[in-house]
Amino acid sequence: MPAPGRPAGCPLGLEYLTQINQLLVHQKVDLAEVVLGWEMNNVYTVKNSMGQQVFVATEENDICTLQCCGPGRPFTIHLRDNLGQEVLTLTRPLRCALCCFPCCLQELEVQNPPGNPVGYVVQNWHPVLPKFTVLNERREPQLKIKGPCCSCNCMSDVTFEVMSLDESVVVGRISKQWHGFLQESFTDADNFGILFPMDLDVKIKAVMLGACFLIDFMFFETNKGKSHQY
Repeated sequence: MPAPGRPAGCPLGLEYLTQINQLLVHQKVDLAEVVLGWEMNNVYTVKNSMGQQVFVATEENDICTLQCCGPGRPFTIHLRDNLGQEVLTLTRPLRCALCCFPCCLQELEVQNPPGNPVGYVVQNWHPVLPKFTVLNERREPQLKIKGPCCSCNCMSDVTFEVMSLDESVVVGRISKQWHGFLQESFTDADNFGILFPMDLDVKIKAVMLGACFLIDFMFFETNKGKSHQY
């Protein structure tokens, strides 16, 4: 995708996001995971609706964390543009994986450039539903994300709705896309679609992209054939 001019106030490297209202995220299949069952660093391609590559996202983790912590692991994910320049850094600390306690809930920090936060995704405690709040760089709430009570993708897409703060208006969505029995059964390579308003603050678009990765790890990653939920 060719780079447009950078509007005033747009962080460097996020020019792509100013002109689009959806993204596709494809996780690459790792043969070591398929054949040996080992957890490996995740790699994703981020594309626009025409299938043009916008970013490549690569997880940075050590082998011990990968094998011992599984999908609940802390991580750093680097998103680079087509020139190899890092434009977003996502960090997730290690948190408690028990959903029955309203403490140590999941959180993701989105940085641009690395070390400079532009927003956060924080999990909200709820006894049944997956719920999150999207925050700006000042930790001020901007949007809510609400998932279904069951994230099992039984031959259909699973949609997390992006909503206004009072949860009265749906403004976007993050959808886990079904791609057939064989892929869903034998790999944990996931595909997502992200939809947001065209005029949404570009930083919040970046945070919604980060939310997609957090949702993937929390609800759709597998470890040795077992699904995990948090």
